[in-house]
Formats: sequence, C-alpha cells, structure tokens
Amino acid sequence: MNKIITLILCLCCALSAAQATGEERLNESDANIFGHVLDKRNGEHLPFISVILKGTTIGTTTDNSGHYFLKNLPEGKFTLEYKFLGYKTVTKEVTLKNGKTLEINIEMEEDQIALDGVVVSANRSETTRRLAPSLVNVLDAKIFKATNAVNLSQGLNFQPGVRVETNCQNCGFQQVRINGLDGPYTQILIDSRPIFSALSGVYGLEQIPANMIERVEVMRGGGSALFGSSAIAGTINIITKEPLRNSGELGHTFTSIGGSSSFDNNTTMNASLVTENGKAGMYIFGQNRYRAGFDYDGDGFTELPKLKNQTVGFRSYIKTSTYSKLTFEYHHMNEYRRGGNNLDIPPHEADIAEQLEHSIDGGGLKFDLFSKDYKQKLSIFTSAQNTSRDSYYGTNKDPNAYGKTTDLTWMAGAQYNYSFDKLLFMPSELTAGLEYNFDHLKDKMLGYNRYTNQHVYIESAFLQNEWKNKMWSFLIGARLDKHNMIDNLVFSPRANLRFNPTEDINIRLSYSSGFRAPQAFDEDMHISAVGGEVAMIQRAKDLTEEKSQSLSTSVDFYHRFRNGIQVNFLVEGFFTNLSDVFVLEDIGRDEQGNLIKERRNGSGAKVMGLTLEGKAVLTSWLSVQAGATLQRSRYKESEKWSSDENVPAEKKMFRTPNTYGYFTSTVTPFKQFTVALSGTYTGSMLVQHLAGYIPLDKTVETPDFFDMNVKLAYEFPIYKEMRLEFNTGIQNLFNAYQSDFDQGKDRDSAYIYGPASPRSYFAGAKISF
Repeated sequence: MNKIITLILCLCCALSAAQATGEERLNESDANIFGHVLDKRNGEHLPFISVILKGTTIGTTTDNSGHYFLKNLPEGKFTLEYKFLGYKTVTKEVTLKNGKTLEINIEMEEDQIALDGVVVSANRSETTRRLAPSLVNVLDAKIFKATNAVNLSQGLNFQPGVRVETNCQNCGFQQVRINGLDGPYTQILIDSRPIFSALSGVYGLEQIPANMIERVEVMRGGGSALFGSSAIAGTINIITKEPLRNSGELGHTFTSIGGSSSFDNNTTMNASLVTENGKAGMYIFGQNRYRAGFDYDGDGFTELPKLKNQTVGFRSYIKTSTYSKLTFEYHHMNEYRRGGNNLDIPPHEADIAEQLEHSIDGGGLKFDLFSKDYKQKLSIFTSAQNTSRDSYYGTNKDPNAYGKTTDLTWMAGAQYNYSFDKLLFMPSELTAGLEYNFDHLKDKMLGYNRYTNQHVYIESAFLQNEWKNKMWSFLIGARLDKHNMIDNLVFSPRANLRFNPTEDINIRLSYSSGFRAPQAFDEDMHISAVGGEVAMIQRAKDLTEEKSQSLSTSVDFYHRFRNGIQVNFLVEGFFTNLSDVFVLEDIGRDEQGNLIKERRNGSGAKVMGLTLEGKAVLTSWLSVQAGATLQRSRYKESEKWSSDENVPAEKKMFRTPNTYGYFTSTVTPFKQFTVALSGTYTGSMLVQHLAGYIPLDKTVETPDFFDMNVKLAYEFPIYKEMRLEFNTGIQNLFNAYQSDFDQGKDRDSAYIYGPASPRSYFAGAKISF
C-alpha cells in the first residue's frame, strides 16, 4: 500500500511539472476562442460542459457560470465539439487564425435517453450511438446511482439481453450471460483492452467498483473485427473515468442483508485533478467494502460469503503536444472471501469451507498521435494484470486442501485509422491493427494432486473498413488469430450494415464468426469444484476449437416530440449457431476418489431470440426504461450431464430462461429529491441439482422471479459547490428469493438461482465538491 501511495504522489508531482512546462511543449499562438453554453429549454448557463477541438488534444470544460476559454490554438480549419452526459452533442466548424479571437456561444438540448451519446466500442473511435455501425447499449453512472449498484455485477442486469447470475453459495461466484450464452462466450474489456482472463472472470464482476466506471458499453454479438474472436455472445467494454475538472466525492452506504444483523458496508472516494492549462490530469478512486457472511435458512452454512474488498487506483493523462496524448492507468484490488460454515475459525477446521484471497494489480499505457489534418490517428498501447490467489476448498476438515494460483495477463498492440473523404463511392474510415495477447496461469491444489500450468498466447491482426454517411454504413472486416492451442490460423470475418431511412430510424444487420480455444482452466472448472466434491478436468485427445456463426438484425426508432417528450424503441432478433460446442462429461474417478470430468466437443447448439427495449422521458421529472428478451437455447443433440445412467440427457441448455428483462424509472418531483424504481424479471429455467443433500441427481424447473428495488435520495447545497446527499431504500422489495436451498455440509452449493440477496434495507450519505 505504501508503494501505491508513493506512486500516486509521484504522479501528482509530474502533473505539477506538466502544468509548469506544458505551455512550452504545445503550439503557442494568439488564436483564441471564448463563449458560453446555455440550456436550450430554459436559457440557463450549463457548467462542466466538455469543449474539445477535434483532431487535437486541446480541450476544456465550462466553469461554474457556463463560460469557457481556449487560448493559443493552432491555425487552420477545425471542428469544435460540445458534449455532456444528458445533452445532445453539438459541433461547430471554425477557422482559426493567428492573432484572432472568436466568440462562440452555444445552446444545447437535453438528450436524457442518450440518442446521440458518444460510444467507442463499435470501432474504437468516438462516434454517436445513432451512427455507430454496430448496436451499442450504454450503462452510465446514472444507472449505477439509481439502482444503488456498488460494483459492475450489480449494474449489468439493467441492460437488454444481459443477465448476471450467482452460481455458488460458498464463494458467491457470478457470471454474465448475453443472448442466452454463458460467461466464456462474452469478452470483457477494460478501456477496450482484453486483460480480463478466465480466472478474472470468476470473481472479477464483483471486484470492479462502480466509482471506477465512467460507463459500460455493451455490444451484443460479435459485429466488430477489432475485438477478439471470443466475443461470440457479445462484448462488455468498461470505460474508466477520466479527469475532467477539479472535483471530489466521498460516500458510505450500509445495507442490512435480509433485515438481519449481517451488514454490507461500502465506502468510496474519488478525486479529479486537472492542471490549470488542461495539459495533464488525474482521476483517483478508492473503495473499501466489508460484507458479513449471511445464512438465510439457519443451517449454519452461508448463502452469501463473507467479503472484504479494498480497491485503489488512478487514470491519468499528459498532453505531450497539440496532436499527441499519453494516457496511463493503474489499479490495485485486494479481496478476501470466505463461505461455508464456522467462518471465524481456520478453514480446515470447518465442515465445509471455501476461502480465497486475491491480490490483483493491473494497468495500461496508451499513446495517441493525430495528424495535423486529423484524418489519421495512430494508437500504441499495452495493458497487463497480475493476479495472485491463495485458496482453500475442502470438506470433512481436510487440512490438505489449500491451493495457490497465479495468473499474469498482458497484451500489446497498435492501431491505425485513416479517414477518406471518399473511397470508391462514399466517405470511409479504415482501421488496421496488430495485437499480441499472453496469459500464464499456474493453479495448484496439492492435497488433491491438481496442478495446472497453462500458457496461452494469441497473435492477431485485424482490418476493417467502414463506408459511411448519415444514411448508410457498410462495414466489412476480418481477424486473423493464431492461438497456441490450435494448429491452424483462424479466420473470422465480420460484416455490418446500417441504414437510416430517416434521421429517427436505424436499421442494422450484423454477421460475425468466432471461436473458443480448448484451454483447460475456465469458469466451468470452478463450478465443478464446488458441487460438493473436487473434480479434475482433462481435455479429450481430439478436442478442437468451438466455432460460431452469428447473425442479428435490429430496428431502432427515436423521436423527440415538440412538447419535450423523448422516446426510443428497439427491436432486435439474434441467432447463433455453435459447432463442436464444449461439454463436460463424467468419465470416472482417480486413485484418490476425485471425480474426473473430460472436456470434449459436443454436437453443437443453436441460440435464437428477440430483444425489446423502450426508453421514454415523459416530462422533465419522469423517465422510464425497460427491456425484455425472449430466447430459445438448445443443443443439437441431447447431452449427458450426470454420471447416473438413470438421469436422462438434456437438449435444453441449463440456466437459460426463455424470458427475462428489467426496468428502471426515475421521478424527480423537485430538483433536490429523486425517487428511483428498478427491477429485474427472471423467467423459469432448467437447473442442475446434484446428489448430496438429495439422494439422486436431477433437473429442476425453477419458479420465475421479480426483483424490485426502490431508492429515495435528497441532495442539498452546503457551501458554494459542495453538496451533501442522503439516500435510503429497499432492495428486493417483495423478497423474491430462493426458498429451497440445500442444507448442511453435503449440499450442492451450485444449486442457487434467482436474485443474489433477499429483501435488504440500505441507507447512505455522500458529499461532493
């Protein structure tokens, strides 16, 4: 921790030095722009609006009175861009000359449902959601705040086609499913970089705090060639917060789980520091969370594990010239979790225990260089994450069940963009790049003679071109991937079509192909290990990669009525065909009696469905958003899942409800007071229930669940720009919680479904300045 604090202090000194010398490094002139920004509806000045000179690193924000000033600008023709969350982005063409000062005043119109929000996940370049070649949904800070989400996993449920589920009573492992496919089919990125490894995917959704996140961009399907071929179900891109202005925030929330004496305490802090000349900035964040273990059914064994989590990190930038920028980031996460029974004694003294301690260090470095005509951009980047995990999983008081896991993931690459005024028949943007991904995982459980030493490295090249104007977009691209566990070079083509018959209607069609490599360690290895006994997983000798073909089409309708009402309605159909799909089959036991499972290629599977989403801002004080997914997930042939010959094979995929959805609604009767309602619906689904507490393996059709939350918040000013907020609310208002948990040490801890926690009460306070 001392090293981290020292590093942050050194960076603060670097920012001070950048402020002192930045003016010398950047182009100096006497070309200036000043002005103000007004709300088009009421004429009020808007503070903290970002004002950017596109194609350069120059930018600022409006002050508390809504005014801005840009000085010493380069000469030439440029585009000024004004943007802020909740407002429609405005652009203005300007011609800058030495010695000339321009006054430019702007009016901005509210855009509360993000019709024109900026996204980067479609092609790693900023574009509006309306004109993006792929359909991108955005989960912003407003949703995290309205739903009282303290981490990534709690917020992801409030997206169409996305569902987060809990898979273990002992450790609380969670995974995200998109379009009916489980966790390994989704690529999770941090700032567009794939450093979320198979090990990170087991607990990482809970380990990323909400105050680290600017927004989360979700692309269902694999429509862009820029992202890895493992993005079969979709891509989740976590965009971390950037420093924009000098500000800070400190907050604390405590939750009574199930109305009991088991509390979840969460403290967050963040600060944004920007030099006066805007040439350097740093965003610092931290979180401390403690959650007591929770036993819902009184059998002495947890349904929610004990959790201690600390996170600290920063994101910073230095504008090295008018046309170049260096961005670097770092985060450290330390987490302890313990489930089972007798949580206060050493794990090997308990009847059943799963204890894990994670220490995770990650970060990245990126250098962006623009050409002076801002038609070209070169990005060079590298990211890494190292995870060290001490673990214990044991039953019957086994002292030999301790384990040690280390996982180093890093990647490096370069991307080049070129904007053509016209290529063949319309303007286009070419994107090309190279990437190298490396992962080294070592996993030891000495008491069970389990040892995994897995090296994964992937060499990739991608190329795509998007022809686009306001009406049409044609994107054609492909990836070439050489995976060390696959003999052949894998070619993955991608194609997208966007058609806007009018400004308010978007029609999209997307095709993609992808693959999953036959690596040994994945989320299913963890699940099998907590099903009541330890299992060893081995690869079949003839195991090959799993391949996918995906097709989706959507219609996105927007409208802004004269009375201020804004609406957005989306209909999307999707279909994914999987061949050589990975399945696990029990094949016997080893000399120690441990269950042996073999990963082999199954017959394949088909997933299809329909996603509906609607958003509406009905008045200045009422907004509603809701989505629903109807789907069907089936193997092509019935797959054997139990070693019991009397248990029939199943054609239906487990844990894939045919219907699920969400809603959020915000009511602001007056400026300082907000009421937020939110909820998720999970339809009936088929789940495995393994023998132990019950005599024989069986499948269970679960009941459906509706999990509703309510939050009340009141904010009032204290002094100048300092504000204090108090909030309180109830999670899972109707207590829609599983009622048939297994009990005792022989339980199947993976037999868990529905909402993550029972009815719980929370209250919190936050001070910001």
